[in-house]
Amino acid sequence: MRGQVPFRLLVVRLGAMGDILHALPAVTALRRAHPGWQIDWAVEPQWMPLLAVEGPASSTELPRSASRPLVDKLFVVPAKQWSRQPLSRQTLRDILTLRRQLREGGYDAVIDMQGSVRSGIVARFTGCRRIIGEETPREPIAKWLFSERVATCGVHVIEQDIELAAAVAGDELMYAPAVLPYDEAAEEWCDVLEGEMFGTARSPVLLIHPGAGWGAKRWPVDRYGVVAEEFAQRGGVSLVSAGPGEEELANGVVEAAHGFATMVRCSIAELIALTRRVSVVVGGDTGPLHLACALERPVVGIYGPTEPNRNGPFGTKFIVLRNPESRRDHTRREEPEAGLLTIMPKAVMTAVMELLLHERTVHESEPEQTGGQVLMIDHGQARQGQARQSQTRQDKTRSADEARFS
Repeated sequence: MRGQVPFRLLVVRLGAMGDILHALPAVTALRRAHPGWQIDWAVEPQWMPLLAVEGPASSTELPRSASRPLVDKLFVVPAKQWSRQPLSRQTLRDILTLRRQLREGGYDAVIDMQGSVRSGIVARFTGCRRIIGEETPREPIAKWLFSERVATCGVHVIEQDIELAAAVAGDELMYAPAVLPYDEAAEEWCDVLEGEMFGTARSPVLLIHPGAGWGAKRWPVDRYGVVAEEFAQRGGVSLVSAGPGEEELANGVVEAAHGFATMVRCSIAELIALTRRVSVVVGGDTGPLHLACALERPVVGIYGPTEPNRNGPFGTKFIVLRNPESRRDHTRREEPEAGLLTIMPKAVMTAVMELLLHERTVHESEPEQTGGQVLMIDHGQARQGQARQSQTRQDKTRSADEARFS
């Protein structure tokens, strides 16, 4: 295998945003270990900007560059659109075209990082004999679509993905920070935004993400508003992101902040550019928070029904607030989880200021930079640790009970 040039690998991770971001460190590690490999990716169209700058259809085959730093070719898989019209002629034509294109790839291995029946079928379209997936995938029936099943032992999903990627060639892969595209148009948009909002001022910028996949994970907008207002009153600038369909949530934060916050509508490429420049990011278990981690920005995670040891911040400086009474529950409830409601704005604001203070201290001391380091903050005590494959993760969650205020 090692003598083949180039070795052809297809990554199947169709969505969603946070899951793709969790898979990126593993694929980045593979790319570093095997720079000569051809690594392609099958992805849903709305998440393409996480892998390459959007452009004409032919852009799916352009060579790697700053705008396409990781993968050689993208296969667009509009799976959700197909599911809405499963029996239409257009859906059938699209599926047959994708199957033909994937078979023409001549892949030596396919790695399914999604672990669903849908992604497993896409992997099968290639006709490849080596289809690698987890022994216990997200959808248990999907494992019967794999020819090789990997028993992972990592706690965090990023660690599990790294173990899965290591099975492709028997590598000992270490955590590698995700490499994201650089979009010149998005950077120019961000330059204009900075000029209009900040001028020459160098105020710290807080980016708030009030949205989440379902209601049980969403911290109340009025509490985000309190944080935004207090941060602005301390001399900072508070921005509130509004993804598709989240304008009402973002407006709720702005109203609760009494004008001390600004809503920002932006594309994924623009969100990448903006996140690179902010001081701290605050939000729940949501894709934009994981984007901030991928870009190594300090984050405050507000968690309830999802488990931060598995799906929480990774690879950056962070503080997670979670009530120890909260239990893992992926039921799509609309109301915020009870434990989430015990977390108050004062606790979040304290965490934000703690991260800012640490950043300021680091910049003043100018330490030697090392790859892959994270600051793990546990009950207010900072210590340095190295993120690595299969590491037994220490609990980086601050008890909401200890941080609560009335």
